[in-house]
Amino acid sequence: MSLKIGIVCPYSFDVPGGVQFHIRDLAEALMAQGHEVSVLAPADEDTPIPDYITSAGRAVPVKYNGSVARMTFGPVTAARVRRWLDAGKFDVLHLHEPVTPSLSMLALWIAQGPIVATFHTALIRSRALQVVYPLVRQSLEKISARIAVSEDARRTLVEHMGGDAVVIPNGVYVDTFADAAPSARWQGTPDAPTIAFLGRLDEPRKGLPVLTAAIPRILEAVPGARFLIAGRGDQGRADALEALGESASAVEFLGSISDEEKASLLSSVDVYIAPQTGGESFGIVLVEAMSAGACVVASDLGAFRRVLDEGQAGALFPVGDPVALADTVLRVLADPAGRERYCERAISFVRRFDWSTVTAEVLAVYEMALAASDAVIPVHEDPASLRGGRRLGLWPRPEQERNPS
Repeated sequence: MSLKIGIVCPYSFDVPGGVQFHIRDLAEALMAQGHEVSVLAPADEDTPIPDYITSAGRAVPVKYNGSVARMTFGPVTAARVRRWLDAGKFDVLHLHEPVTPSLSMLALWIAQGPIVATFHTALIRSRALQVVYPLVRQSLEKISARIAVSEDARRTLVEHMGGDAVVIPNGVYVDTFADAAPSARWQGTPDAPTIAFLGRLDEPRKGLPVLTAAIPRILEAVPGARFLIAGRGDQGRADALEALGESASAVEFLGSISDEEKASLLSSVDVYIAPQTGGESFGIVLVEAMSAGACVVASDLGAFRRVLDEGQAGALFPVGDPVALADTVLRVLADPAGRERYCERAISFVRRFDWSTVTAEVLAVYEMALAASDAVIPVHEDPASLRGGRRLGLWPRPEQERNPS
């Protein structure tokens, strides 16, 4: 049965990250199976987005959950959400991060009918969730089925909001990375191995300072090693260069790279390093690196440990310890046979994260949500939610809806 599916992304496509890429790939995987999909997301007018994405307008950078997220909120945005819902008449509405103060929260207040929610956040303690939870506590009861992208995200949901969720991991097109052609400019040799890092350079929890602190120790033992660092963040790049000192000559900053370049980079390097220090619910780039055949060295976060099959599909080091990171990289580089064992296990293990498997699991949740509904009806406005939102002063009144600008 073909479904009309509405997906709401809370974060802007102006500076896309893991959640945005997950939503993009999920939408395209669902469409490839014959379903009709529309995505609502923040985006500036000049941001290139696919035809299936409807822009909800410009987003504003907001410090949220240890990062800076670009989100949009308020009466004008709510009116746009309502119009999109009215036009879509979706069989299933799929909200991502519904307790984030952005589009998904607004859609949750408005919509009724079969609603599925995916929770990505994994934090031990979240002040942001404690602040926003009272705004959506009653509306969360409208959700027909919940998905968490990892056991860590599920635990955050249970501890902060109650209820439970089925764990369905983020998806990766495994064959896209497995079939990517290596590039000679990024390939290493036994004497000059290449080591890669991808992430937002300005975000401390992505762990670039941990890597830069480890580089001199690695170079002392392997002087020919090259470090390829990809990602945005001028200040992070400047800070890294200052910290590296004389070791900076071994580091190449690639800036922002395309999906094709990322796949080629990961298929070319000897080692991929994930030195994140916290706030990670899954680790999509680890799966991409594993799919491409790179040996992964990652910090021993719970989410990373599970993606790496408890250390069988990649090497782990204590979180935030640059000396341990350096020693782990040196151990992996000195043991080609051990590196190959990690890669062989990784190539087998990542198949469970392929979109062919993940899409089937998401569709099963949609079917569960449809079956749980009293009647399969299009998603539309819930007057009770509208009145509650207006009392909070966050909801458009009729005159604002007619004149959203």
